[in-house]
Amino acid sequence: MDWKIELIFVPVSDVDRAKEFYERIGFHADHDQVPFEGLRFVQMTPPGSACSIAFGTGLGGTLEPGQQNTIQVVVPDADEALAHLRTQGLDAQGVDEQAWGRFVTFDDPDGNTWTLQQLPPRD
Repeated sequence: MDWKIELIFVPVSDVDRAKEFYERIGFHADHDQVPFEGLRFVQMTPPGSACSIAFGTGLGGTLEPGQQNTIQVVVPDADEALAHLRTQGLDAQGVDEQAWGRFVTFDDPDGNTWTLQQLPPRD
């Protein structure tokens, strides 16, 4: 039986600002729905990813905006990812060279931290 992670919630304080930010760095807006008053659900997917993020209002959860710092995304080229983020005006940090990969980090407008990893060559 396969288990696939397909959706991760990211706490934000301003849904429209978050949606604009993620669109600017290349995420696709899959859904932006208000099924009833008090609930707005936005789902966005990074380019080439099978896993999406979601944020909105009325979704519950225990994380406050800015507390999500555990998402790691694999990219083919850390230098290219860093250059892309910086051309979009982000203060992205990197490239941090480690034995287990090359890393770039950036924060969304709420301070949620993302880590991008270029995997090391495998034998």
